[in-house]
Amino acid sequence: MASSDAGAPVSAREQVREALARALAAAGAEVPRSRIQLERPADPSHGDLSTNVALVTAKELGRKPRDLAAQIAGGIGLDAGFIDRIDIAGPGFVNFSFAREYLASQPARIVSLGSRYGDSGAGGGRKLQVEFVSANPTGPLVIVSARSAAVGSAIAAVLRKAGYEVETEYYLNDAGSQVEKLGRSTMVRFRQRLGEQVPFPEDGYPGEYLVEIAGRIPEDEGRSWLELPEGDAARAFGAVALERMIAWIKADLEKFGVHFDRFFRESDLHLPGGGIERTLAELEGSGTVYEKDGARWFRSTDYGDEKDRVLVRSDGTPTYFLADAAYHRDKLSRGFDRVIDIFGPDHHGHIARLKAASTVLGAPTGWLEMLTVQWVRLMEDGRQVKMSKRGGEFETLADLVDDVGADASKFFFLMRRTEAHLDFNLTLARTQSDENPVYYVQYAHARICSVVAFARAEGVGFPGDLSCVDLLREPEEIALMRELVIFPQLVEAIAESCEPHRLTAFGQELAAAFHRFYHVCRIVSRDRGLSEARLLLAEATRIVLAETLRLLGIGAPERM
Repeated sequence: MASSDAGAPVSAREQVREALARALAAAGAEVPRSRIQLERPADPSHGDLSTNVALVTAKELGRKPRDLAAQIAGGIGLDAGFIDRIDIAGPGFVNFSFAREYLASQPARIVSLGSRYGDSGAGGGRKLQVEFVSANPTGPLVIVSARSAAVGSAIAAVLRKAGYEVETEYYLNDAGSQVEKLGRSTMVRFRQRLGEQVPFPEDGYPGEYLVEIAGRIPEDEGRSWLELPEGDAARAFGAVALERMIAWIKADLEKFGVHFDRFFRESDLHLPGGGIERTLAELEGSGTVYEKDGARWFRSTDYGDEKDRVLVRSDGTPTYFLADAAYHRDKLSRGFDRVIDIFGPDHHGHIARLKAASTVLGAPTGWLEMLTVQWVRLMEDGRQVKMSKRGGEFETLADLVDDVGADASKFFFLMRRTEAHLDFNLTLARTQSDENPVYYVQYAHARICSVVAFARAEGVGFPGDLSCVDLLREPEEIALMRELVIFPQLVEAIAESCEPHRLTAFGQELAAAFHRFYHVCRIVSRDRGLSEARLLLAEATRIVLAETLRLLGIGAPERM
Protein backbone atom coordinates (compact mmCIF):
# COMPACT_ATOMS: atom_id res chain seq x y z
CA MET A 1 0.00 0.00 0.00
CA ALA A 2 1.30 3.45 -0.86
CA SER A 3 1.91 6.03 1.82
CA SER A 4 1.48 9.77 2.02
CA ASP A 5 4.39 12.15 2.58
CA ALA A 6 3.52 12.28 6.26
CA GLY A 7 3.79 8.51 6.53
CA ALA A 8 0.06 7.88 7.00
CA PRO A 9 -1.33 5.09 4.82
CA VAL A 10 -3.20 5.97 1.65
CA SER A 11 -6.39 3.95 1.40
CA ALA A 12 -7.47 1.98 -1.64
CA ARG A 13 -10.24 4.55 -2.03
CA GLU A 14 -7.71 7.38 -2.29
CA GLN A 15 -5.62 5.41 -4.77
CA VAL A 16 -8.67 4.95 -6.98
CA ARG A 17 -9.62 8.62 -6.53
CA GLU A 18 -6.10 9.66 -7.61
CA ALA A 19 -6.36 7.47 -10.71
CA LEU A 20 -9.77 8.97 -11.48
CA ALA A 21 -8.38 12.50 -11.19
CA ARG A 22 -5.64 11.64 -13.71
CA ALA A 23 -8.12 10.00 -16.09
CA LEU A 24 -10.47 12.97 -15.86
CA ALA A 25 -7.65 15.39 -16.58
CA ALA A 26 -6.71 13.34 -19.62
CA ALA A 27 -10.35 13.53 -20.74
CA GLY A 28 -10.26 17.32 -20.50
CA ALA A 29 -11.98 17.68 -17.10
CA GLU A 30 -10.01 19.20 -14.23
CA VAL A 31 -12.23 18.10 -11.35
CA PRO A 32 -11.46 18.94 -7.70
CA ARG A 33 -10.80 15.87 -5.58
CA SER A 34 -13.75 16.77 -3.33
CA ARG A 35 -16.12 16.23 -6.28
CA ILE A 36 -14.85 12.73 -7.01
CA GLN A 37 -17.14 10.70 -4.82
CA LEU A 38 -16.51 6.99 -4.29
CA GLU A 39 -19.02 4.82 -2.48
CA ARG A 40 -19.58 1.13 -1.99
CA PRO A 41 -22.39 -0.11 -4.27
CA ALA A 42 -25.46 -1.42 -2.47
CA ASP A 43 -25.36 -4.52 -4.68
CA PRO A 44 -22.04 -6.42 -4.24
CA SER A 45 -22.31 -7.72 -7.81
CA HIS A 46 -21.67 -4.13 -8.96
CA GLY A 47 -18.17 -4.16 -7.50
CA ASP A 48 -16.42 -2.76 -4.46
CA LEU A 49 -16.29 0.96 -5.26
CA SER A 50 -18.44 3.11 -7.53
CA THR A 51 -18.28 6.71 -8.71
CA ASN A 52 -20.83 8.99 -10.38
CA VAL A 53 -18.18 11.52 -11.44
CA ALA A 54 -18.96 11.01 -15.15
CA LEU A 55 -22.61 11.83 -14.50
CA VAL A 56 -21.87 15.05 -12.60
CA THR A 57 -19.21 16.38 -15.01
CA ALA A 58 -20.47 15.28 -18.44
CA LYS A 59 -22.89 18.19 -18.82
CA GLU A 60 -20.13 20.74 -18.19
CA LEU A 61 -18.11 19.13 -20.96
CA GLY A 62 -21.04 18.74 -23.34
CA ARG A 63 -20.50 14.97 -23.35
CA LYS A 64 -22.74 11.95 -22.90
CA PRO A 65 -22.18 10.48 -19.41
CA ARG A 66 -21.65 6.90 -20.60
CA ASP A 67 -19.17 8.03 -23.25
CA LEU A 68 -17.23 10.01 -20.66
CA ALA A 69 -17.42 7.08 -18.23
CA ALA A 70 -15.95 4.77 -20.88
CA GLN A 71 -13.10 7.21 -21.58
CA ILE A 72 -12.38 7.52 -17.85
CA ALA A 73 -12.41 3.74 -17.39
CA GLY A 74 -10.03 3.32 -20.30
CA GLY A 75 -7.56 5.78 -18.81
CA ILE A 76 -7.48 4.56 -15.21
CA GLY A 77 -4.25 2.58 -15.51
CA LEU A 78 -4.42 0.79 -12.14
CA ASP A 79 -2.48 -2.44 -11.61
CA ALA A 80 -4.48 -5.58 -12.42
CA GLY A 81 -3.30 -7.09 -9.16
CA PHE A 82 -5.18 -4.27 -7.37
CA ILE A 83 -8.27 -3.61 -9.53
CA ASP A 84 -9.07 -6.40 -11.95
CA ARG A 85 -12.39 -5.18 -13.33
CA ILE A 86 -13.85 -1.79 -14.25
CA ASP A 87 -17.44 -1.70 -15.47
CA ILE A 88 -19.74 1.01 -16.81
CA ALA A 89 -23.22 0.72 -15.32
CA GLY A 90 -26.56 2.50 -15.71
CA PRO A 91 -26.46 6.06 -17.05
CA GLY A 92 -22.72 6.43 -16.43
CA PHE A 93 -21.51 4.94 -13.15
CA VAL A 94 -17.96 3.57 -13.10
CA ASN A 95 -17.61 0.50 -10.87
CA PHE A 96 -14.35 -0.99 -9.60
CA SER A 97 -13.73 -4.53 -8.32
CA PHE A 98 -10.71 -5.49 -6.23
CA ALA A 99 -8.55 -8.30 -7.57
CA ARG A 100 -8.51 -11.55 -5.61
CA GLU A 101 -4.72 -11.17 -5.31
CA TYR A 102 -5.20 -7.85 -3.53
CA LEU A 103 -7.98 -9.23 -1.33
CA ALA A 104 -5.86 -12.22 -0.27
CA SER A 105 -2.96 -9.95 0.71
CA GLN A 106 -5.04 -7.95 3.17
CA PRO A 107 -5.65 -10.35 6.11
CA ALA A 108 -1.92 -10.51 6.90
CA ARG A 109 -1.67 -6.73 6.57
CA ILE A 110 -4.63 -6.24 8.91
CA VAL A 111 -3.15 -8.57 11.53
CA SER A 112 0.22 -6.79 11.34
CA LEU A 113 -1.41 -3.37 11.77
CA GLY A 114 -3.89 -4.42 14.46
CA SER A 115 -6.03 -1.53 15.67
CA ARG A 116 -4.15 0.83 13.33
CA TYR A 117 -5.86 -0.77 10.34
CA GLY A 118 -8.11 1.84 8.80
CA ASP A 119 -6.05 4.76 10.13
CA SER A 120 -5.83 7.43 7.47
CA GLY A 121 -3.99 10.60 6.63
CA ALA A 122 -7.12 12.07 5.01
CA GLY A 123 -7.52 14.63 7.79
CA GLY A 124 -3.98 15.88 7.39
CA GLY A 125 -3.80 16.77 11.08
CA ARG A 126 -6.35 19.57 10.64
CA LYS A 127 -7.80 20.80 13.93
CA LEU A 128 -11.51 20.11 14.44
CA GLN A 129 -13.92 20.68 17.28
CA VAL A 130 -17.05 18.61 17.78
CA GLU A 131 -19.58 20.12 20.19
CA PHE A 132 -22.48 17.90 21.19
CA VAL A 133 -25.14 17.21 23.81
CA SER A 134 -24.82 20.70 25.41
CA ALA A 135 -28.18 20.18 27.12
CA ASN A 136 -29.28 22.84 29.60
CA PRO A 137 -28.02 21.94 33.11
CA THR A 138 -31.51 22.29 34.58
CA GLY A 139 -32.47 18.61 34.58
CA PRO A 140 -31.13 15.10 33.96
CA LEU A 141 -29.99 14.17 30.46
CA VAL A 142 -32.95 12.83 28.51
CA ILE A 143 -33.13 10.29 25.70
CA VAL A 144 -32.55 12.68 22.79
CA SER A 145 -29.44 13.95 24.61
CA ALA A 146 -28.29 10.34 24.93
CA ARG A 147 -28.67 9.92 21.18
CA SER A 148 -26.67 13.10 20.62
CA ALA A 149 -23.97 11.77 22.95
CA ALA A 150 -23.71 8.53 20.98
CA VAL A 151 -23.64 10.35 17.63
CA GLY A 152 -21.10 12.99 18.66
CA SER A 153 -18.78 10.51 20.32
CA ALA A 154 -18.79 8.22 17.26
CA ILE A 155 -18.19 11.09 14.83
CA ALA A 156 -15.26 12.32 16.91
CA ALA A 157 -13.75 8.82 17.06
CA VAL A 158 -14.02 8.37 13.29
CA LEU A 159 -12.52 11.80 12.60
CA ARG A 160 -9.55 10.98 14.82
CA LYS A 161 -9.01 7.70 13.00
CA ALA A 162 -9.18 9.57 9.69
CA GLY A 163 -6.25 11.77 10.72
CA TYR A 164 -7.89 14.83 12.23
CA GLU A 165 -6.89 16.44 15.53
CA VAL A 166 -10.24 16.48 17.34
CA GLU A 167 -11.39 18.23 20.51
CA THR A 168 -14.81 17.42 21.96
CA GLU A 169 -16.75 19.99 23.95
CA TYR A 170 -19.94 20.39 25.97
CA TYR A 171 -21.36 23.92 26.19
CA LEU A 172 -22.95 24.53 29.58
CA ASN A 173 -25.75 27.12 29.46
CA ASP A 174 -25.17 28.19 33.06
CA ALA A 175 -26.40 31.78 32.73
CA GLY A 176 -29.65 33.59 32.08
CA SER A 177 -33.30 33.15 32.96
CA GLN A 178 -33.23 29.35 33.04
CA VAL A 179 -30.73 29.38 35.91
CA GLU A 180 -32.87 31.90 37.79
CA LYS A 181 -35.86 29.62 37.25
CA LEU A 182 -33.84 26.66 38.53
CA GLY A 183 -32.98 28.63 41.68
CA ARG A 184 -36.60 29.62 42.38
CA SER A 185 -37.74 26.03 41.82
CA THR A 186 -35.11 24.66 44.21
CA MET A 187 -35.93 27.28 46.81
CA VAL A 188 -39.60 26.26 46.77
CA ARG A 189 -38.65 22.58 47.13
CA PHE A 190 -36.48 23.48 50.13
CA ARG A 191 -39.31 25.43 51.75
CA GLN A 192 -41.66 22.49 51.14
CA ARG A 193 -39.08 20.28 52.81
CA LEU A 194 -39.39 22.53 55.89
CA GLY A 195 -43.15 21.90 55.90
CA GLU A 196 -44.22 25.22 54.38
CA GLN A 197 -47.32 25.16 52.18
CA VAL A 198 -45.99 27.13 49.21
CA PRO A 199 -47.20 26.80 45.63
CA PHE A 200 -44.76 25.67 42.97
CA PRO A 201 -43.93 28.30 40.31
CA GLU A 202 -46.01 27.83 37.16
CA ASP A 203 -42.87 28.18 35.01
CA GLY A 204 -40.67 26.16 37.38
CA TYR A 205 -38.91 22.84 36.86
CA PRO A 206 -41.25 20.30 38.50
CA GLY A 207 -39.10 17.16 38.33
CA GLU A 208 -38.54 15.10 41.46
CA TYR A 209 -34.79 15.52 41.00
CA LEU A 210 -35.07 18.98 42.61
CA VAL A 211 -36.66 17.41 45.68
CA GLU A 212 -33.53 15.29 45.94
CA ILE A 213 -31.23 18.28 45.47
CA ALA A 214 -33.13 20.38 48.01
CA GLY A 215 -32.95 17.47 50.45
CA ARG A 216 -29.14 17.56 50.34
CA ILE A 217 -28.82 21.24 51.26
CA PRO A 218 -27.78 21.63 54.94
CA GLU A 219 -30.81 22.97 56.77
CA ASP A 220 -29.01 25.77 58.58
CA GLU A 221 -27.43 26.98 55.36
CA GLY A 222 -30.70 26.87 53.45
CA ARG A 223 -32.55 28.74 56.20
CA SER A 224 -29.92 31.48 56.13
CA TRP A 225 -30.49 31.91 52.39
CA LEU A 226 -34.23 32.28 52.92
CA GLU A 227 -33.51 35.38 55.03
CA LEU A 228 -31.93 37.11 52.04
CA PRO A 229 -33.89 39.26 49.56
CA GLU A 230 -35.84 36.94 47.25
CA GLY A 231 -33.60 37.47 44.23
CA ASP A 232 -30.42 36.82 46.21
CA ALA A 233 -32.00 33.76 47.86
CA ALA A 234 -33.00 32.30 44.48
CA ARG A 235 -29.45 32.84 43.20
CA ALA A 236 -27.98 31.07 46.22
CA PHE A 237 -30.25 28.05 45.78
CA GLY A 238 -29.67 28.16 42.02
CA ALA A 239 -25.88 28.06 42.39
CA VAL A 240 -26.09 24.89 44.47
CA ALA A 241 -28.63 23.26 42.16
CA LEU A 242 -26.61 24.18 39.09
CA GLU A 243 -23.40 22.61 40.36
CA ARG A 244 -25.29 19.51 41.46
CA MET A 245 -26.90 19.20 38.00
CA ILE A 246 -23.55 19.64 36.24
CA ALA A 247 -22.03 16.91 38.41
CA TRP A 248 -25.06 14.74 37.68
CA ILE A 249 -24.72 15.29 33.92
CA LYS A 250 -21.02 14.42 34.02
CA ALA A 251 -21.71 11.27 36.05
CA ASP A 252 -24.44 10.15 33.62
CA LEU A 253 -22.13 10.72 30.65
CA GLU A 254 -19.39 8.73 32.38
CA LYS A 255 -21.87 5.93 32.99
CA PHE A 256 -22.71 6.04 29.28
CA GLY A 257 -19.03 5.88 28.36
CA VAL A 258 -18.93 9.28 26.65
CA HIS A 259 -16.08 11.65 27.50
CA PHE A 260 -15.50 15.32 26.71
CA ASP A 261 -12.17 17.09 26.42
CA ARG A 262 -13.70 20.30 27.74
CA PHE A 263 -16.81 21.71 29.40
CA PHE A 264 -17.23 25.36 28.40
CA ARG A 265 -19.33 27.59 30.69
CA GLU A 266 -21.52 30.26 29.14
CA SER A 267 -21.15 32.32 32.32
CA ASP A 268 -17.50 32.97 31.42
CA LEU A 269 -18.69 34.90 28.35
CA HIS A 270 -20.74 37.24 30.57
CA LEU A 271 -17.79 38.41 32.67
CA PRO A 272 -17.01 42.17 32.45
CA GLY A 273 -14.98 42.80 29.32
CA GLY A 274 -15.59 39.20 28.27
CA GLY A 275 -16.78 37.50 25.13
CA ILE A 276 -20.30 38.99 25.11
CA GLU A 277 -19.05 42.58 25.15
CA ARG A 278 -16.26 41.98 22.64
CA THR A 279 -18.56 40.12 20.25
CA LEU A 280 -21.20 42.84 20.35
CA ALA A 281 -18.55 45.49 19.65
CA GLU A 282 -17.19 43.47 16.74
CA LEU A 283 -20.64 42.95 15.22
CA GLU A 284 -21.44 46.64 15.63
CA GLY A 285 -18.14 47.51 13.95
CA SER A 286 -19.13 45.37 10.97
CA GLY A 287 -22.20 47.50 10.28
CA THR A 288 -24.61 44.59 10.75
CA VAL A 289 -26.28 45.88 13.95
CA TYR A 290 -29.12 48.38 14.19
CA GLU A 291 -31.52 49.64 16.87
CA LYS A 292 -35.28 49.21 16.85
CA ASP A 293 -37.82 49.47 19.70
CA GLY A 294 -35.00 50.03 22.18
CA ALA A 295 -33.29 46.72 21.29
CA ARG A 296 -30.23 46.03 19.18
CA TRP A 297 -30.71 43.72 16.18
CA PHE A 298 -28.41 41.71 13.91
CA ARG A 299 -29.09 41.86 10.14
CA SER A 300 -29.07 38.11 9.71
CA THR A 301 -31.46 38.35 6.73
CA ASP A 302 -28.51 39.71 4.74
CA TYR A 303 -26.98 36.25 5.14
CA GLY A 304 -29.97 34.07 4.29
CA ASP A 305 -31.83 33.96 7.62
CA GLU A 306 -35.62 34.27 7.53
CA LYS A 307 -35.64 37.29 9.85
CA ASP A 308 -33.29 39.58 11.74
CA ARG A 309 -32.37 38.56 15.30
CA VAL A 310 -32.24 40.46 18.59
CA LEU A 311 -28.81 40.68 20.17
CA VAL A 312 -29.62 42.89 23.17
CA ARG A 313 -33.13 43.24 24.57
CA SER A 314 -34.70 46.60 25.31
CA ASP A 315 -33.89 46.10 29.02
CA GLY A 316 -30.19 45.84 28.18
CA THR A 317 -29.80 42.07 28.73
CA PRO A 318 -28.06 39.98 26.05
CA THR A 319 -30.01 37.28 24.25
CA TYR A 320 -28.97 33.64 24.02
CA PHE A 321 -28.18 34.31 20.37
CA LEU A 322 -25.55 36.90 21.32
CA ALA A 323 -24.06 34.42 23.80
CA ASP A 324 -24.00 31.74 21.10
CA ALA A 325 -22.29 34.16 18.69
CA ALA A 326 -19.72 34.99 21.38
CA TYR A 327 -19.14 31.28 21.98
CA HIS A 328 -18.43 30.70 18.28
CA ARG A 329 -16.16 33.74 18.22
CA ASP A 330 -14.24 32.02 21.02
CA LYS A 331 -14.04 28.84 18.92
CA LEU A 332 -12.61 30.87 16.04
CA SER A 333 -9.99 32.33 18.36
CA ARG A 334 -8.85 28.82 19.32
CA GLY A 335 -7.77 28.10 15.77
CA PHE A 336 -10.11 25.29 14.78
CA ASP A 337 -10.01 24.62 11.05
CA ARG A 338 -13.56 23.33 11.19
CA VAL A 339 -16.29 23.19 13.82
CA ILE A 340 -19.13 20.67 13.96
CA ASP A 341 -22.13 21.52 16.15
CA ILE A 342 -24.59 18.71 16.87
CA PHE A 343 -27.94 20.19 17.85
CA GLY A 344 -31.12 18.70 19.24
CA PRO A 345 -34.37 18.60 17.25
CA ASP A 346 -35.68 21.90 18.65
CA HIS A 347 -32.65 23.95 17.57
CA HIS A 348 -33.09 23.91 13.79
CA GLY A 349 -33.85 27.63 13.77
CA HIS A 350 -30.41 28.40 15.21
CA ILE A 351 -28.53 27.19 12.15
CA ALA A 352 -28.92 30.13 9.74
CA ARG A 353 -28.36 32.80 12.39
CA LEU A 354 -25.23 31.17 13.82
CA LYS A 355 -23.72 30.65 10.39
CA ALA A 356 -24.46 34.30 9.60
CA ALA A 357 -22.86 35.58 12.79
CA SER A 358 -19.83 33.31 12.34
CA THR A 359 -19.33 34.64 8.81
CA VAL A 360 -19.42 38.24 10.01
CA LEU A 361 -16.98 37.38 12.81
CA GLY A 362 -14.48 36.07 10.27
CA ALA A 363 -15.21 32.37 9.82
CA PRO A 364 -14.25 31.05 6.38
CA THR A 365 -16.80 29.35 4.13
CA GLY A 366 -17.64 25.87 5.39
CA TRP A 367 -16.01 26.46 8.80
CA LEU A 368 -19.22 25.77 10.73
CA GLU A 369 -21.11 22.54 10.06
CA MET A 370 -24.32 21.89 11.94
CA LEU A 371 -26.05 18.53 12.35
CA THR A 372 -29.46 17.91 13.88
CA VAL A 373 -30.25 14.83 15.96
CA GLN A 374 -33.94 14.01 15.82
CA TRP A 375 -36.36 12.77 18.47
CA VAL A 376 -36.40 9.28 19.93
CA ARG A 377 -39.45 7.28 20.98
CA LEU A 378 -38.98 4.41 23.42
CA MET A 379 -41.04 1.44 22.26
CA GLU A 380 -41.90 -1.77 24.13
CA ASP A 381 -43.94 -4.52 22.51
CA GLY A 382 -45.03 -2.06 19.84
CA ARG A 383 -46.20 0.65 22.26
CA GLN A 384 -44.55 3.90 23.31
CA VAL A 385 -43.39 3.88 26.94
CA LYS A 386 -41.82 6.19 29.48
CA MET A 387 -39.06 5.04 31.76
CA SER A 388 -38.48 7.77 34.32
CA LYS A 389 -37.92 6.94 37.96
CA ARG A 390 -37.35 10.60 38.83
CA GLY A 391 -40.63 12.34 38.27
CA GLY A 392 -42.66 10.98 35.38
CA GLU A 393 -41.94 13.73 32.88
CA PHE A 394 -38.44 12.59 31.98
CA GLU A 395 -37.10 9.70 29.95
CA THR A 396 -33.49 9.77 31.14
CA LEU A 397 -30.18 8.52 29.84
CA ALA A 398 -29.36 6.94 33.21
CA ASP A 399 -32.61 4.97 33.30
CA LEU A 400 -32.03 3.67 29.79
CA VAL A 401 -28.49 2.52 30.63
CA ASP A 402 -29.81 0.79 33.77
CA ASP A 403 -32.38 -1.01 31.63
CA VAL A 404 -30.56 -2.13 28.46
CA GLY A 405 -26.93 -1.14 29.05
CA ALA A 406 -24.66 1.43 27.43
CA ASP A 407 -23.58 -0.81 24.52
CA ALA A 408 -27.08 -1.63 23.30
CA SER A 409 -28.18 1.97 23.83
CA LYS A 410 -25.40 3.39 21.65
CA PHE A 411 -25.80 0.79 18.91
CA PHE A 412 -29.56 1.36 18.65
CA PHE A 413 -29.13 5.16 18.68
CA LEU A 414 -26.67 4.87 15.79
CA MET A 415 -28.70 2.54 13.59
CA ARG A 416 -30.48 5.36 11.75
CA ARG A 417 -29.43 8.64 10.18
CA THR A 418 -29.17 11.39 12.77
CA GLU A 419 -31.74 13.54 10.95
CA ALA A 420 -34.30 10.71 11.03
CA HIS A 421 -36.70 10.08 13.92
CA LEU A 422 -35.88 6.90 15.80
CA ASP A 423 -38.10 4.30 17.43
CA PHE A 424 -35.94 2.61 20.06
CA ASN A 425 -37.08 -1.00 20.49
CA LEU A 426 -36.53 -1.74 24.18
CA THR A 427 -37.81 -5.28 23.82
CA LEU A 428 -35.23 -6.08 21.16
CA ALA A 429 -32.43 -4.22 22.96
CA ARG A 430 -32.92 -6.44 26.02
CA THR A 431 -32.82 -9.65 23.97
CA GLN A 432 -29.70 -11.79 24.36
CA SER A 433 -29.87 -13.49 20.96
CA ASP A 434 -28.88 -13.06 17.32
CA GLU A 435 -32.07 -11.03 16.79
CA ASN A 436 -30.43 -8.20 18.74
CA PRO A 437 -28.03 -6.50 16.30
CA VAL A 438 -25.44 -5.42 18.88
CA TYR A 439 -25.45 -8.90 20.42
CA TYR A 440 -25.03 -10.36 16.92
CA VAL A 441 -21.95 -8.22 16.20
CA GLN A 442 -20.39 -8.71 19.64
CA TYR A 443 -21.01 -12.46 19.44
CA ALA A 444 -19.05 -12.63 16.18
CA HIS A 445 -16.08 -11.06 17.96
CA ALA A 446 -16.40 -13.43 20.93
CA ARG A 447 -16.73 -16.44 18.61
CA ILE A 448 -13.46 -15.55 16.86
CA CYS A 449 -11.69 -15.21 20.22
CA SER A 450 -12.90 -18.73 21.04
CA VAL A 451 -11.76 -20.06 17.65
CA VAL A 452 -8.27 -18.56 18.04
CA ALA A 453 -7.96 -20.03 21.54
CA PHE A 454 -9.07 -23.46 20.28
CA ALA A 455 -6.64 -23.31 17.34
CA ARG A 456 -3.73 -22.52 19.62
CA ALA A 457 -4.69 -25.40 21.89
CA GLU A 458 -4.57 -27.61 18.79
CA GLY A 459 -1.14 -26.30 17.88
CA VAL A 460 -2.33 -24.13 14.98
CA GLY A 461 -1.05 -20.56 14.82
CA PHE A 462 -0.80 -17.75 12.32
CA PRO A 463 1.24 -18.65 9.23
CA GLY A 464 4.91 -17.88 8.85
CA ASP A 465 4.68 -18.51 5.13
CA LEU A 466 1.98 -16.17 3.81
CA SER A 467 1.72 -18.01 0.51
CA CYS A 468 -0.98 -20.11 2.18
CA VAL A 469 -3.44 -17.24 1.68
CA ASP A 470 -3.63 -18.33 -1.95
CA LEU A 471 -5.71 -21.24 -0.64
CA LEU A 472 -8.54 -18.84 0.29
CA ARG A 473 -10.76 -19.31 -2.73
CA GLU A 474 -14.18 -20.32 -1.37
CA PRO A 475 -16.98 -17.81 -2.11
CA GLU A 476 -17.50 -17.23 1.64
CA GLU A 477 -13.78 -16.50 2.09
CA ILE A 478 -13.74 -14.04 -0.80
CA ALA A 479 -16.93 -12.35 0.44
CA LEU A 480 -15.44 -11.94 3.93
CA MET A 481 -12.24 -10.44 2.54
CA ARG A 482 -14.30 -7.99 0.46
CA GLU A 483 -15.95 -6.78 3.67
CA LEU A 484 -12.61 -6.32 5.41
CA VAL A 485 -10.99 -4.21 2.70
CA ILE A 486 -13.90 -1.77 2.66
CA PHE A 487 -13.25 -0.68 6.27
CA PRO A 488 -10.57 2.01 5.56
CA GLN A 489 -12.73 3.43 2.77
CA LEU A 490 -15.70 3.47 5.12
CA VAL A 491 -13.76 5.40 7.78
CA GLU A 492 -12.84 8.09 5.26
CA ALA A 493 -16.38 8.26 3.86
CA ILE A 494 -17.92 8.66 7.34
CA ALA A 495 -15.35 11.34 8.21
CA GLU A 496 -16.50 13.25 5.12
CA SER A 497 -20.23 12.72 5.58
CA CYS A 498 -20.57 12.57 9.40
CA GLU A 499 -22.89 9.56 9.04
CA PRO A 500 -21.97 7.15 11.87
CA HIS A 501 -25.04 4.98 11.20
CA ARG A 502 -22.99 3.46 8.38
CA LEU A 503 -20.73 1.85 10.99
CA THR A 504 -23.58 -0.11 12.58
CA ALA A 505 -24.67 -1.34 9.15
CA PHE A 506 -21.10 -2.35 8.33
CA GLY A 507 -20.69 -4.15 11.66
CA GLN A 508 -23.78 -6.23 11.00
CA GLU A 509 -22.69 -7.01 7.43
CA LEU A 510 -19.20 -8.04 8.56
CA ALA A 511 -20.60 -10.20 11.36
CA ALA A 512 -22.98 -11.89 8.92
CA ALA A 513 -20.14 -12.53 6.45
CA PHE A 514 -18.07 -14.09 9.22
CA HIS A 515 -20.90 -16.29 10.48
CA ARG A 516 -21.47 -17.57 6.92
CA PHE A 517 -17.74 -18.25 6.54
CA TYR A 518 -17.64 -20.00 9.94
CA HIS A 519 -20.54 -22.33 9.11
CA VAL A 520 -19.25 -23.28 5.65
CA CYS A 521 -15.45 -23.27 6.05
CA ARG A 522 -13.93 -25.40 8.80
CA ILE A 523 -11.19 -23.22 10.25
CA VAL A 524 -9.08 -25.84 12.06
CA SER A 525 -8.69 -28.97 9.94
CA ARG A 526 -6.05 -31.55 9.00
CA ASP A 527 -4.84 -29.25 6.21
CA ARG A 528 -2.37 -27.13 8.18
CA GLY A 529 -1.77 -24.54 5.47
CA LEU A 530 -5.48 -23.98 4.94
CA SER A 531 -6.06 -23.89 8.72
CA GLU A 532 -3.40 -21.20 9.15
CA ALA A 533 -4.82 -19.15 6.26
CA ARG A 534 -8.36 -19.35 7.63
CA LEU A 535 -7.18 -18.55 11.15
CA LEU A 536 -5.42 -15.48 9.78
CA LEU A 537 -8.62 -14.43 8.02
CA ALA A 538 -10.62 -14.95 11.23
CA GLU A 539 -8.16 -12.87 13.27
CA ALA A 540 -8.25 -10.08 10.68
CA THR A 541 -12.03 -10.12 10.99
CA ARG A 542 -11.81 -9.92 14.78
CA ILE A 543 -9.54 -6.87 14.53
CA VAL A 544 -11.92 -5.04 12.20
CA LEU A 545 -14.95 -5.96 14.32
CA ALA A 546 -13.18 -4.72 17.45
CA GLU A 547 -12.20 -1.46 15.79
CA THR A 548 -15.72 -0.95 14.43
CA LEU A 549 -17.15 -1.44 17.91
CA ARG A 550 -14.53 0.87 19.42
CA LEU A 551 -15.46 3.68 17.02
CA LEU A 552 -19.08 3.19 18.09
CA GLY A 553 -18.02 3.38 21.74
CA ILE A 554 -19.07 -0.24 22.33
CA GLY A 555 -17.22 -3.07 24.03
CA ALA A 556 -15.78 -6.05 22.15
CA PRO A 557 -16.23 -9.01 24.55
CA GLU A 558 -13.99 -12.06 24.31
CA ARG A 559 -16.71 -14.39 25.58
CA MET A 560 -20.50 -14.19 25.82
